[in-house]
Amino acid sequence: MSSAAEQPDPIRGRRSGAAPAPLSILDLATVGTGYTPGEALAATTELAQNAEEWGYHRFWVAEHHGMPGVASSVPAVLLAHLGAHTRTLRLGSGGVMLPNHAPLAVAEQFGLLEALHPGRIDLGLGRAPGTDQATARALRRGRPDGADDFPEQLAELTQFLDGDFPDGHPYARLSAVPQNASRPPVWLLGSSGFSARLAGRLGLPFAFAHHFSAANTVPALDLYRSEFRASAVLDEPYALIGVSAVAADGEAAALRLARSAGLAMLRLRQGRPGLIPTPAEAEAYPYSMPEAEFLESWLENVVLGAPEQVADGLEALRRRTGADELMVTSHIHGRENRLRSYRLIAEAYGLKG
Repeated sequence: MSSAAEQPDPIRGRRSGAAPAPLSILDLATVGTGYTPGEALAATTELAQNAEEWGYHRFWVAEHHGMPGVASSVPAVLLAHLGAHTRTLRLGSGGVMLPNHAPLAVAEQFGLLEALHPGRIDLGLGRAPGTDQATARALRRGRPDGADDFPEQLAELTQFLDGDFPDGHPYARLSAVPQNASRPPVWLLGSSGFSARLAGRLGLPFAFAHHFSAANTVPALDLYRSEFRASAVLDEPYALIGVSAVAADGEAAALRLARSAGLAMLRLRQGRPGLIPTPAEAEAYPYSMPEAEFLESWLENVVLGAPEQVADGLEALRRRTGADELMVTSHIHGRENRLRSYRLIAEAYGLKG
């Protein structure tokens, strides 16, 4: 039997190869033009299996709604499937949008995942709706916007996971089933200072969405560290950042792939979400001046190029932000393009599965 000291850390990532920090993947089950959702989910399953073989530390999927280009609308269901097709890879939500759900439901979903795949599950939580306001209202069925009472929802969820409501609490006699000997670690996700401050004060690990809120990355991480209080979970801060990264044969090839993701983001910001366009579609699109400016600004925060360029860019970002872990995402068109991008990054670092 292994001693406690030999057990893997449930929060702090494992470095591999020559990577100076743990390297992980955020996947959105990308649905590109010409693909079906079923094909996208099969590609995500294949990616998770390869990520385990290549040596990535963890693999997270995100909750989004009303976006045809994203098939990961229900992370718990997808994670159960991925767990059945992998053996050692840590799997988690990046994240579950807690205001969309009753805390008891989330506690039971992730308690069940922990029972199915013990010691491999992360529960990342966000406070945004992960969709437009009309869809958020449909999800919440008349419940008030949960962003303002997120700390209370989080506390309730944690108490359901731990089974430790105080005597006299209305839920003191309730249990989240199954209740396991261990539970998934809770991460807070954010793209601004709110969750950074809350994660610090609660002594929880923090994941920041650098890939769509790059201007706020350093201020949010500084706030997290300055507010951090040691807890039973962590004795010092631990933060990862999500980073858009695309590796290909060279900078021009990687830029061509990244522009398709940029056009998808532009359409999303314009209220026109759709499938991820092909690189040819992105090249032929008639950008207006404001649209071209948006695309160029968005591309500035994508680490792209040949594998060595991407590794150098990721390391520069890690040093600038002080992130403890990097979680890369290649939300680009085409199964082969995505698999190859992640494989090239793994090879650049000499990751070991």
